[in-house]
Amino acid sequence: MTVDDTGSGTGAHPGPDADPDRTVGSASDAPGDRAEPRGRGEAQGDDPAENPLALRLEGLILGAERRYTPFQAARSAGVSMELASRFWRAMGFADIGQAKALTEADVLALRRLAGLVEAGLLSEAMAVQVARSTGQTTARLAEWQIDSFLEGLTEPPEPGMTRTEVTYPLVELLLPELEEFIVYVWRRQLAAATGRVVQTADDEEMVDRRLAVGFADLVGFTRLTRRMEEEELGELVEAFETTAADLVAAHGGRLIKTLGDEVLYAADDAGIAAEIALRLIETMANDETMPELRVGIAFGTVTTRMGDVFGTTVNLASRLTSIAPKDTVLVDSAFAQEVIRGGDAPASEAEAAEAAAAAEKEGEEPPSYRFALQPMWQRPVRGLGVVEPWMLSRRADASR
Repeated sequence: MTVDDTGSGTGAHPGPDADPDRTVGSASDAPGDRAEPRGRGEAQGDDPAENPLALRLEGLILGAERRYTPFQAARSAGVSMELASRFWRAMGFADIGQAKALTEADVLALRRLAGLVEAGLLSEAMAVQVARSTGQTTARLAEWQIDSFLEGLTEPPEPGMTRTEVTYPLVELLLPELEEFIVYVWRRQLAAATGRVVQTADDEEMVDRRLAVGFADLVGFTRLTRRMEEEELGELVEAFETTAADLVAAHGGRLIKTLGDEVLYAADDAGIAAEIALRLIETMANDETMPELRVGIAFGTVTTRMGDVFGTTVNLASRLTSIAPKDTVLVDSAFAQEVIRGGDAPASEAEAAEAAAAAEKEGEEPPSYRFALQPMWQRPVRGLGVVEPWMLSRRADASR
C-alpha cells in the first residue's frame, strides 16, 4: 500500500502539477479498476471490486466505506507519505498505487501512530516495529481463522445454498464476539508479559533477560513425511503442536513458536523448563500415534524481539536438541547449575545420598529432589565450540 512522498506508487500517479485529489486509478475514473489494501501473498489481480459480496464483506469487517487514496489518507492524518508508506509496509499491506481504497480507520491508525511519535512516547523506529509486529501477528491469526475456523462453519446448511451465501451472515454474527475475545486475550497476555518484565533484577535484564530456552523435536519426522498422506501428516503436526502448547502453558512456560515438527518455548525458571521438557517426553511416549521426542534446553541471556528469542543461548538449545538421543532431555551446564541452585536436583547422587544419611541421623526429613542430572561426554558443537551436556531425568522417588 506504499507510495512515495509525491503521492506516486507502483501504479499510475499524478504529475507534479496535478491535483492530489484527482488520482489516476481512483473510483471516479473507472469503477471496475479500483483496488484495495491487500495482505501478504494476495494476488494483485484479485480485485474484490469485481465481486459485490467481497465489497459488502469488506465494508462489514472494516465498518467504513472506501474514501481515500493513500496520498489523501496521509494528508488527512497529517503524516508525510514517506512515514505513511513505512507504516503500511510494516503492517504488511501491498502497494496499491493511488487507488481510492482507504477508510477513516486507516486515517485514524496513521494519526495514532504518528501521535505517539510526536508525543515522544515512541521513536519513529519503535512505532514502525509496533506496526510490523502487530501486522505479522494479526495476519497469521486472520489467515488461520479464514482457512480453518470459518471454512468449517460455512458448509452450506441446506441443499442449493452456496458457501458464499452463508459467509456474510456468519461473519456478521461472529465479528463482534471475536473482536471482544481477541482484545480480552491480548490484555491478559500483555498483563502477564508486563508482570514478568517488571520483576526482573535490574534494568539491563528487562531487555536482555536470562531465560531457560527449550526446543522439542519430533524424531524421524522427515521419514514420516515420505510415508504418510498429507492429511495424516497435518493431523499429527496439529496434535503435537496442540499438546505442546497446552503443556507449556499449563506449567508456566511460554510457547515462542511452532515449526511443524519442532516447538520452541521459554521459561523464567529452570525448574519450570525442566518439568515441561519431561512432561512432553512422557506425554508423547504414552501416545502410540506419536513418534519419539527429544528436547534440548539451555539457560542464559536471551534477546527478545517481536515475541521471538535470539542469541547464543537459543542456538545452544537447538544444537543440544539435534544431538539428544530419542526420548531424552539434554541441557547445558548453565542450566544444570541453575536447577541445582534452585534445589530441584542434587549436584550428584553421592551428595544426595550423604544428605539423606545426615537427615536420617538427625531424625529429619531427607531433602526432596524432582530431577536427576547425569554429566555426559564433552563434545564439539558446530558454531559454539566444546560443550558439556547433561542428561536430565525425573528421579524415581519424585512425585509427579
